Amino acid sequence: MPSARKPDSSRRSERSRQAILATTRALISEVGYGKVSIEAIAARAGVGKQTIYRWWPSKGGLIFDSILALSEDAEGQSVTLPDSGDIEADLKLVMRATVAEFADPDFEKPIRALTTEIINDPGLAGEYHEKLARPMDDAKKARLRTAQQAGQLAADADLDLVLEVLYAPLFQRWLHRSGPLTTEYADSLVDITLRAFRP
Repeated sequence: MPSARKPDSSRRSERSRQAILATTRALISEVGYGKVSIEAIAARAGVGKQTIYRWWPSKGGLIFDSILALSEDAEGQSVTLPDSGDIEADLKLVMRATVAEFADPDFEKPIRALTTEIINDPGLAGEYHEKLARPMDDAKKARLRTAQQAGQLAADADLDLVLEVLYAPLFQRWLHRSGPLTTEYADSLVDITLRAFRP
């Protein structure tokens, strides 16, 4: 008589974890950050609250992991920017995609919720910088360095400052809802940045 197969607890745990992450993103998109609670996430994901708190010490940490799970680098894949040899075309492609993401409610709501948590949680801010912001910035600076080597950016340009000039206005407009996020706006940010940092 064949022996009964023991349930794979690690697989079940991973299914629960993925369900919690997906539920978190869905609830934030549906009802908004303010109305999302650990209790609501647990109920919809079909797990106990203690299961959530075993993996995440706070709602902010859970929100961060739910966003991180969507990124390719969370799966160990490297982040790279397009390199056609034309830094203007490549930056416009990236900035248009970034503007489109921030204008998409399904993307925007979880990011806004995470931003709220980061403001009040220095530990979460450090984790965000280490796991998500810094790898993305490193990939962007790698592309900018090739542009420097090709003579398309000033050789002495401060690449951290280039990124701030490029992205800070976009983040400011998004954060304060002070204007539309359009492809024209994305292109204008690239034009202004390149005028400032061309050789």
